[in-house]
Amino acid sequence: MAKVLILGAGGVGSVAAHKCAQAPEIFSEIVLASRTVSKCVAIADSIRQRTGRTIETAQVDADNVAEMVQLINAVKPDLVVNLALPYQDLPVMDACLETGVNYLDTANYEPPDTARFEYKWQWEYQDRFREKGLMALLGSGFDPGVTNVFAAHAVKHHFDEIHVLDIIDCNAGDHGYPFATNFNPEINIREVTARGRYWERGEWVETDPLSWSMQYDFPEGIGRKKCFLMYHEELESLVRNLPGIRRARFWMTFSDNYLNHLKVLENVGMTRIDPVRYNGQDIVPLQFLKELLPDPASLGPRTKGKTCIGNVMHGVKDGKEKSLYVYNVCDHEECYREVGSQAISYTTGVPAMIGAMMMVTGKWQGSGVFNMEQLDPDPFMEELNKRGLPWKEVILKG
Repeated sequence: MAKVLILGAGGVGSVAAHKCAQAPEIFSEIVLASRTVSKCVAIADSIRQRTGRTIETAQVDADNVAEMVQLINAVKPDLVVNLALPYQDLPVMDACLETGVNYLDTANYEPPDTARFEYKWQWEYQDRFREKGLMALLGSGFDPGVTNVFAAHAVKHHFDEIHVLDIIDCNAGDHGYPFATNFNPEINIREVTARGRYWERGEWVETDPLSWSMQYDFPEGIGRKKCFLMYHEELESLVRNLPGIRRARFWMTFSDNYLNHLKVLENVGMTRIDPVRYNGQDIVPLQFLKELLPDPASLGPRTKGKTCIGNVMHGVKDGKEKSLYVYNVCDHEECYREVGSQAISYTTGVPAMIGAMMMVTGKWQGSGVFNMEQLDPDPFMEELNKRGLPWKEVILKG
């Protein structure tokens, strides 16, 4: 029985809070905190209606270490689950160190002024967490998160070495808007407009944004979709921790409609992240655009279709070549019926809850900063099947 403090009342925070509430035998107390407490209250009302459980809510600025320390000391949680913005990872980690509480997040730290998807800032906390006997679990979402666990599962059960890894993320859902993002627009657009990067023979190779594409035939009726090479942060930890990796890439699907809108917005400067002077004030165009776009949390009742995220892996086992595809398919409408959110939030919020479960039950433990593939995949994979994200694997060769 554990008490958990969840930071962030967006779509992912809502899903994680709902899923924690579904497991009272593990999470005996839940506190949900955000800068905007009214969002927490709305989620708490939904949880009470769906599960009969009452959770606590609180207001906090996760950028403010002193505020975070005060809240953690008042709540006394066993674990802080950070589902706020990636810019806030380091202040929250600082607060956890000061209060002696374990830490979990779903996305790597990003500096507000530049799109840099790197773990280096958080990896630098390794010694501080280890010396205090605390555990920090990084990237317990889907990608990063489940995709890392899929790779660890493959190494443990199928390969001696993985030589080639392709992580392929397809959202075949339709929300009916001309242009909207399925998670925080600021983070989404920064990610998509960044230069592509992949690992090849011991070095990083860069590409122009969305300049490489391929067609992939997705399972369970989703069909053939165009996928674009991007950089995603789980590649950074996987190439460091997977034995024998020679090439690692990340691919994501986008509709022509999405890409056309994004190109126009980019051409007119609306995706810029540097301040622009307007009417005597500095505004960041991308932050302003975020306010104009639909709130991702509002997409749930409108979105139909499925997501499919998985790993295609090629390597060797007992000296013979082997290929494996491990994936999950998630239905937007089923997610909305269960927790009131679309599948993008669901596929991130559920792994956040499972990662928290691994930590508070002691199935995953250690001192220091950990990426998901460094821990035993078996209990996590088992919980995916139980908690709404069942996985399948297909041996393609060997």
